[in-house]
Amino acid sequence: SDDLEDAHKQGKRFAIMWELKGCPYCKETHFVNFAQSRIADYVKSNFEVLQLNIIGSLKVTDFDGAELAEKDLAAKYGVRFTPTLQFFPERAGPLKELAPAKREVARAPGYLRPDDFLAMFRCVREKAYETKSFRDFVKSLPS
Repeated sequence: SDDLEDAHKQGKRFAIMWELKGCPYCKETHFVNFAQSRIADYVKSNFEVLQLNIIGSLKVTDFDGAELAEKDLAAKYGVRFTPTLQFFPERAGPLKELAPAKREVARAPGYLRPDDFLAMFRCVREKAYETKSFRDFVKSLPS
């Protein structure tokens, strides 16, 4: 909740990126997608991204106040592979009352090529998820 609220105070959105050491698609996300300044600059300007290890033991606190290991948080949210990006609403307050599956506004399960990767962040930033699917958002973008 604190991370999400801090992001909100900065005018940014909050996301969690689930990774695993040695994951080739996680590596690709960093060395291909984030290596492009148009992507890295957009994400840094508009998002706070918390990187977590899908099998990690670092203690984290969920929106409902539960303190658990990263791997247990991943299981709680049904995150099963890497990379996975979870995007959350602008404010943390209402999230503690919702089931974990209802807390996200969008999810990117698996590797996305650079243009789709950037489009996913834009979809969340522009709140397009409120009116259309990610697929429809991508189709609406100029070619």
